[in-house]
Amino acid sequence: FGVGQECGAVFLSDDCQLDVRRTVAFVEQGNRLFASQGRYTEFYNDPALSLIRSNEKGGVEGVKTKKNTLYGRKSIIIAAGCWTGDLMQDLLRKSDIRMNVPLQPRKGFLLVLENFKSLRLNHGLMEAGYVNHQNYVISEQREDDHEEALSVSMAATIDAYGNLVLGSSRQFAGFNTELDMQIVNRIWERAHEFFPALKEISLESLNEKLNVRVGLRPYMPDGKPVIGPVPSAPNLFIAAGHEGEGLSMALGTAELVVDMIEGNPWQVDPKHFAVGR
Repeated sequence: FGVGQECGAVFLSDDCQLDVRRTVAFVEQGNRLFASQGRYTEFYNDPALSLIRSNEKGGVEGVKTKKNTLYGRKSIIIAAGCWTGDLMQDLLRKSDIRMNVPLQPRKGFLLVLENFKSLRLNHGLMEAGYVNHQNYVISEQREDDHEEALSVSMAATIDAYGNLVLGSSRQFAGFNTELDMQIVNRIWERAHEFFPALKEISLESLNEKLNVRVGLRPYMPDGKPVIGPVPSAPNLFIAAGHEGEGLSMALGTAELVVDMIEGNPWQVDPKHFAVGR
């Protein structure tokens, strides 16, 4: 592991990580326990088409989907990740509610090396630039420039299955999720700076072991998620824009939204995450 003569490192012994697939499976399993009580239902491949407005108060009381009409007893919550902004525009197109959520997708790559013996880690590692990604803001003039719209920061960890995971890239490329080997090479080369032993290994020799994950993170320009009611429709809530921290912040976000809906005391002041701020 190399940090150079003018660099330093900090060891966080209590730092932990979440495995995405296992965590989501755990949450789904817990949710399904409420299905027999009529408190949980899954609707896959049934896109939302429009909001249903109350004739009396003008509030939002439900959602019309392709196959169903769903009503919310107290509130409607939109938590659609990087699709939240576009979904809001579609749902509000025929209403008098005016709301622009400046949320956009931020493409990211992760390299997963299966059964990789050339580098063993006891702890996850990441460079400071990885956790400072929210300060990497680009102007509209630069969004169409492939190189300028791309940032790469080193992150390395071992996943729950013993695979080496290297990252990570952040790029404004719309909803494009195509594989780009130039970015894969950039991530690999960035890892060389921290793990010199990897310089002796070519990516071409790892074809059978290499799996590249491509995903979209919900990016907000100020680096803060959007959590709270829509001002002109107080029973319509948004919870999105966590970028790469959505999984780790999901339960806390859910608790905050429930507290706002139920009128409970807040554990966190929601004004920093207000819709339309």
